[in-house]
Amino acid sequence: MVETQYIRDLEEILSHRYDNGADYWTTPDKRLIKGAPFSTLESVNYLLELGLESDDPLLKACADLIFDAWRENGSFKLYPQGAVYPCHTVHAANALCHMGYASDTRLGKIFLHLLDTQYADGGWRCNKFSFGRGPETEYSNPLPTLLALDAFRFSSYFNQEQALDRAVDFLLNHWTIKAPIGPCHYGIGTLFMQVEYPFRSYNLFYYVYVLSFYARSKSDSRFIEALEALESKTKDGQIIVERIVPKLAGLTFCKKGLPSTLGTLRYQEILRNIGQI
Repeated sequence: MVETQYIRDLEEILSHRYDNGADYWTTPDKRLIKGAPFSTLESVNYLLELGLESDDPLLKACADLIFDAWRENGSFKLYPQGAVYPCHTVHAANALCHMGYASDTRLGKIFLHLLDTQYADGGWRCNKFSFGRGPETEYSNPLPTLLALDAFRFSSYFNQEQALDRAVDFLLNHWTIKAPIGPCHYGIGTLFMQVEYPFRSYNLFYYVYVLSFYARSKSDSRFIEALEALESKTKDGQIIVERIVPKLAGLTFCKKGLPSTLGTLRYQEILRNIGQI
């Protein structure tokens, strides 16, 4: 249920529903990640954060739209033309898991597909080299790996599958490497260290949030360092939003420079996961 104080935020998100030329924040040819930050998959995330129930007719229609892009091998084709990338699959899978579909048989095939396509270093990697090739592009892409782990925590593989431990290790290793890695050059630098909310990119808050669910990371010194870095940015136990894309600046639940009540709830989840509350 969306609380009264967030109704205007809900209305603002809904006002962009047809921006991309079709209903449910998509394009006429159903590109589900087109139009950031108001793409279909991102807008679903905002609505869930605001408290809209998964069985709301709007979200059920969005779920149907996402499932229309599902393929029998467990991947998703989010664009009608072009290649199928692991990042597309993990984005769609993560959205559906948060929407309550983790037990759907199609998600079972998605999880198996992801385990079958895991890269040698434990992460997930797209064979698309927008920045050219180099030693750094031999690594997986950190954000898709983080999204995959976010989705897998809703599955029966959670904290039971060694392959997921390898994915956790890959992300913890990036805390040490810091440098941009993967074909899409994800780094841990100034932008990463700025608290961004809602979760939509590779940043400190989302990194610590997802890893806090995994037993593999909780006692690891690299995770503890990341957690301490996040804690240092809180004020009176509240999350202060440091970075937001300009088009989301009008939303009250994630105002830049101000405490976020909903963001703080996510932070409190982290503390519960590690036994601090």
